[in-house]
Amino acid sequence: MTDVRRALLWGVFSVSLVMLWDGWNKHNGQPSMFSPATAVTAAASAPGSSVPAPVALGAAAAAGTVPGTAAAAAPASELVQVSTDTLTLRFDTLGATLVHAELLKHHESADAKHPIVLLDRSASRVYLAQTGLIPAQPGTELPTHQTPMTVSPGERTLAAGQDELKIRFESAEVGGAKLVKTFTLRRGQYLIGVEQEVVNTGAAPLKAQAYLQLVRDGNPLPDASSFYSTFTGPAIYTEAGKFQKEEFKAIEKRSAGAKPDHETTADNGWAAMVQHYFATAWLLPEKATREFFTRKVDTNLYSVGMIVPLEEIAPGASRKLSSQLFVGPQEEKRLEAMAPGLELVKDYGFVTILAKPMFWTLDKLHSFIGNWGWSIIALVVLLKIAFYWLNANAYKSMAKMKAVGPKVQEMRERLKDDPQKMQQEMMRIYREEKVNPLGGCLPIFVQMPFFIALYWVLLSSVEMRGAPWLGWITDLSAKDPFFILPLLMTATSLLQVWLNPTPPDPMQAKMMWIMPLAFSVMFFFFPAGLVLYWFVNNLLSIAQQWMINRQLGVA
Repeated sequence: MTDVRRALLWGVFSVSLVMLWDGWNKHNGQPSMFSPATAVTAAASAPGSSVPAPVALGAAAAAGTVPGTAAAAAPASELVQVSTDTLTLRFDTLGATLVHAELLKHHESADAKHPIVLLDRSASRVYLAQTGLIPAQPGTELPTHQTPMTVSPGERTLAAGQDELKIRFESAEVGGAKLVKTFTLRRGQYLIGVEQEVVNTGAAPLKAQAYLQLVRDGNPLPDASSFYSTFTGPAIYTEAGKFQKEEFKAIEKRSAGAKPDHETTADNGWAAMVQHYFATAWLLPEKATREFFTRKVDTNLYSVGMIVPLEEIAPGASRKLSSQLFVGPQEEKRLEAMAPGLELVKDYGFVTILAKPMFWTLDKLHSFIGNWGWSIIALVVLLKIAFYWLNANAYKSMAKMKAVGPKVQEMRERLKDDPQKMQQEMMRIYREEKVNPLGGCLPIFVQMPFFIALYWVLLSSVEMRGAPWLGWITDLSAKDPFFILPLLMTATSLLQVWLNPTPPDPMQAKMMWIMPLAFSVMFFFFPAGLVLYWFVNNLLSIAQQWMINRQLGVA
């Protein structure tokens, strides 16, 4: 039975190595071993195929041109900068495309003086928000994100005491229609109101569709870790399909005209681009019909968005479409208030059902304590209290195993040439000593989902970015600059091995010491908040196991 227990531990170790290897492959752009196959069902017309190619023409970045863009063919345009207390935005007058967004209250990990740049159009990054119209009749033209527009005069900076700032763009007449876009920014918010007014300037009724899309390259994030992987790419939510995300490589592999592996029509839901800690999303009023699409639009350039049919517009009349664009951090409480399911862009994966209440508890603790580091410690303490009796049973089983260890070792030496009799004798010893060899394993497996969920809570929570704990730990989302916490965690892991029963097999005994050292290598590069959580958990486990060993008289 001891061998069975070791086999279970080896299984946990092997699965962990497989997950680490899979994360490394995903970080380097290789297919995941666990990704579902991309749907290749043929379709007459792929969703979004009618949306104009989202090339970023016009005032291209001085550092270089955008993929798929011919700089010489770019119409004249200019950049218009708008600022609030939370955002600095730049719009290109070519289509009123949002080409740059800085989050003023969140800073780069490598340089605390520079705000996070989420949307951008430069030599190294393409990430844009675009809107426009699709004509009902093929071969006709309507204003798109490639149509030159003029910006109305007005304030460009949210002044003190002012709660709202508007910026208005208007196109010339194209195909018997004008498009007026009005962006509304509000104090303290990352949610931008976007109103598109379509004016029929022709003599015939106008039928059209409006599109809202996010365009992004497939480059990995500059601060991505090689030791853990987080999702970057499009996501779509509907009541029917719930949260559905699609890897860039899945879009790349999709054959022309193939149906995407997500919901394509609904009267609810949103479309988003997701990355670690931050997201952008187009939001529409509920019960408005919409078509969802994801597609490849150029080399290493992908889009996600929605197409909305507009009611017929009579000559001289106009029609408005109101939407919202979220550009900001994945702050769970804010996201929940904006739209159903939007908080799911903070992706906990398969442990969401456990992770959400854990974050709620962590947030409540922080509201009392005021420090995320101490809140992490408090949450680990609460978990250890919740599982105290379960852990006590496991540690008692381990202590008994340690107590009978010498007797089992002597028996194995004596009967090493008779494996069958050795197994029978081992079972007799366990029965007489009332030892369950698997007694220490079940409690560990029961608790494992909870601690995996807490791992993802700490890894995914933007609240940890720039959050100090004490002394040298000034950012719980960054690695320990002096590796003090990883060293302490390694030491406590080795101490736990010493407190556990020694396997009779010398090779297994050596591996029990090697395993925590192998795991500890990863923790030297993990965020400090994650290492703090494991270190405190180790300390509390050691304290409980030491007390139980003392009570049972096990050295």
